[in-house]
Amino acid sequence: MPKEQTQYIFSMGELSRKDNSIAFKNSKGSHNIPIEDTKELYCMNEVSLNTKFLDFIAKAGITVHFFNYHSNYSGSFYPKEQLISGDLTIRQSMAYIDKRLIIARTIVQGIADNIHEVLYHYYRHGKKDLKPLLDWLKKDVKAFLDNDEVHIKQILYIEGQIWHRFYDSFQHFLPDDFILNKRVKRPPDNPINALISFGNTLLYTKTISAIYHTHLNQSISFLHSPREGRFSLSLDLCEVFKPIIVFKTIFNLVNNKKLQVAKHFDKSLNYALLNESGKKIFIDKISTLQERYWM
Repeated sequence: MPKEQTQYIFSMGELSRKDNSIAFKNSKGSHNIPIEDTKELYCMNEVSLNTKFLDFIAKAGITVHFFNYHSNYSGSFYPKEQLISGDLTIRQSMAYIDKRLIIARTIVQGIADNIHEVLYHYYRHGKKDLKPLLDWLKKDVKAFLDNDEVHIKQILYIEGQIWHRFYDSFQHFLPDDFILNKRVKRPPDNPINALISFGNTLLYTKTISAIYHTHLNQSISFLHSPREGRFSLSLDLCEVFKPIIVFKTIFNLVNNKKLQVAKHFDKSLNYALLNESGKKIFIDKISTLQERYWM
């Protein structure tokens, strides 16, 4: 198995070190994960561990992402940075001061281009109601962003409009069970919001891991404000890849009935949470797209 492998833990249990392996133990028994084959670890349920274990994986450069029982992202264990470059941090800071608008416009243009790619597939397959949105993305958005006088608030406004119109387009090609009436994040209130939140979080954490293995500073971003208190550079990069990774995953699984409301969502939570089977199906598909487009 390659070093790049991501390991997912879906059950409640305990993580510990056993010799030179990661040991996971629960009511069903124990399972060992070779540390040399692991780049990052996703705990998709509640797990217990100790500082000895964290020290062990930190020395191996492994990032761990934690989710609670309801699939909400809790946070990441980020090993001590080894690829620190003062020179690059200075250059990144200067780029924020001197070139923020250029980079932010490029990010938003990337969002528009990738949404256009995703929606054009459905337009070619008979969803002609998408044409006004496709034309707007291709012509109007580009013309707006090409204006050298545009400022950051206007860029953020047009980004918001792009996502709003994109969500509104779902009615043209998704089944009724997955129509999005309103984007609700914390917590999601229906199956489609649950899928979007879950996919966005998976991509965000993947980006955190990817940037960790570079000299880039996670806190210096260009579209999102660096004062937001999260890894805002990861948020920047995620936005561009969401359409072709997160939403392609959702549309493929939903339209091909690989994810079904009655079968893959928790009824007791108003179907606003994927069950374990649904999570595994989603992760398997999104991992394929991540390898194709980026990782």
